Amino acid sequence: MSTQSSSQIIVIPARRAHSNHAEVARTIGIDIIAGRYGEGAKLPGDAEMTLLFGVSRPVLRESVKTLVAKGLLSTKARVGTVVRERAAWNMFDSDVLAWHLDAGIDKRFLRDLAEIRLAVEPRAAALAAERRTEEDLALMRKAVGLMKAEPGASDSFAEADLALHVAVATASGNPFMRSIGAVIEAALRASFVLSAPGDAREHEIAVAAHERIVEAIADQDGEAAGAAMLNVIFNGLRRHGAA
Repeated sequence: MSTQSSSQIIVIPARRAHSNHAEVARTIGIDIIAGRYGEGAKLPGDAEMTLLFGVSRPVLRESVKTLVAKGLLSTKARVGTVVRERAAWNMFDSDVLAWHLDAGIDKRFLRDLAEIRLAVEPRAAALAAERRTEEDLALMRKAVGLMKAEPGASDSFAEADLALHVAVATASGNPFMRSIGAVIEAALRASFVLSAPGDAREHEIAVAAHERIVEAIADQDGEAAGAAMLNVIFNGLRRHGAA
C-alpha cells in the first residue's frame, strides 16, 4: 500500500470496485468526500454523467441509488440529485469509510475514529471477558501468534491485528459491537499505513499489548481487558503522533 501527503492529508488507496455501477458510485463518493461536490451541490444531469463515465443510464441510476442508501445523496423531483450534509452520511458503512481513505484523511478523521473506538472497544473487551468461549480464545491466540511471527510493516501483521480486534468484538456477544468491525478495519488500515510498528522494539510493544488483552479475557478479568484495549488504542495514537 502506498501513501502520498498534501497539507497533512494522507491518501490510502483501496481495492477497486468489481462492477460498473460500484465503480461509478465509488468515484462519485470520493468526489463528494473530497469536497469536489460540496454539501448542497447539485450533480450534473444524467446525460452529462453517462457521457462522463461511459456507462448506460441504468448503471448510473444504480450508482446513485447506492449513494442515496449510504446517505451521501438525495434525489428530488424537479430538483435533481443533491449532495447531503456530512451529518447524514453513514460513517459505519464500509464503503464510505474506505472512500475517506481514498479521498485523503487528516488528523480530524484519525481522532474521530479513535474516539468511537475508545467508546466501544474497551467495553467490548470487558464483555468478551465475561462471555468468551474456548473457540473465541483460540481465534484470538491464533491472531496474536501471527502478529508475533510476521514483521510489523507487513500486510500479514495488519490482517492478524484486525482479526484479533474482530474476534474480541465477536466474543462480546453484542451484535452491535461486532458491526463496528468496519470502523475498526478502517482505523487499523489507516494506522498500519501511517505508523506501522516497523522496528523491532515497536513490534514487540504492539504484540505484548495485544497479548495482554487476550490474557485478561482468558482470565475473565473484564476491568483488565478494558484497560488493555485502551492501552492498545492509545499506543496507536502515539505512533500517529510520532509519524
